[in-house]
Amino acid sequence: MKQLAREIINGRRLTAKDDLSQLITADLSVLCEGANEIRKCLCGNRIDLCSIVNGRAGRCSENCSFCAQSAHHYTACEEYGFQDTGKFLDDCKHVYEQGVNHFSIVTAGRALEGSDLEKAIAAYAALHREYPDMILCASHGLMSTENLRKLVEAGVTMYHSNIETSERFFPNICTTHSFADKLEEIKRATEAGLTVCSGGIFGMGETWQDRIDMALTLADLGITSIPLNFLIPIHGTPLGGRPMLAQDEILRIVALFRYLNPTAFLRISAGRCYFEDGGKTLFESGANATLTGDLLTTIGNQTRQDREMLTSMGFELKTLPYKGENHECQQNN
Repeated sequence: MKQLAREIINGRRLTAKDDLSQLITADLSVLCEGANEIRKCLCGNRIDLCSIVNGRAGRCSENCSFCAQSAHHYTACEEYGFQDTGKFLDDCKHVYEQGVNHFSIVTAGRALEGSDLEKAIAAYAALHREYPDMILCASHGLMSTENLRKLVEAGVTMYHSNIETSERFFPNICTTHSFADKLEEIKRATEAGLTVCSGGIFGMGETWQDRIDMALTLADLGITSIPLNFLIPIHGTPLGGRPMLAQDEILRIVALFRYLNPTAFLRISAGRCYFEDGGKTLFESGANATLTGDLLTTIGNQTRQDREMLTSMGFELKTLPYKGENHECQQNN
């Protein structure tokens, strides 16, 4: 694996034509060591922090089997309409002061349209005026190219649309939209001038081949930000009874994605709670980005603790803004 890692560092890219079984069978410690070396050489020591906030919750028309916000499932998920701009400004101020790189608004539902879209555009415009150096990310389902361009005009630069899993396994987790719908949305977002953030969820019953196929799809699409979620089973969803993934399996997934997506930000999202140390070993296995703070329907890691842990590991984070200075003068590292 060390030789393979060195070849990837020197420019080789793995494809479906290669024998990828070694990524599944290799000694885990050796695999992770190679993945971390790839990360160091091709990505450096920069860590990218992202915080997300629910813009509209519950009553989603889609039947994604992992999601607490689907109207098809019976969960204790909170429900509310699109929130006020002031709420987003307060949340963004909080994470800005903690040195977070990205601020993302996420809405439940197939798409964001009509009056809710207009509210979102107003909110993004206000956020961009107030925090011009904060990277604004949007996650609003299957939007049209026209509406995606409206987001760009309001200051959004990144769009989140997970492919979730492999094309083969996708119908097992959702039937109200298709894998092809996801690919078309990514295409529209790219055409609108947005950087795309796309990944998925593991532990839903997919095979290792599904995981490899998903990683290869993202590589083919040129995705540079890949959220890796590890299923937290939620009571009331079809996947509520799934067993939690073992830590070794999670680490192998992270390393596998680094070998197949050597220059991407691998963004650890849901599932870090499975690791008592805040997921330190994940960042020794190829990861170089993470969600921080509370997640949408589960509890995440606190940003201050994340910064302390990652700094102690030698990673470079966005500089905290100086208190008392105008935040508009601050710049991203």
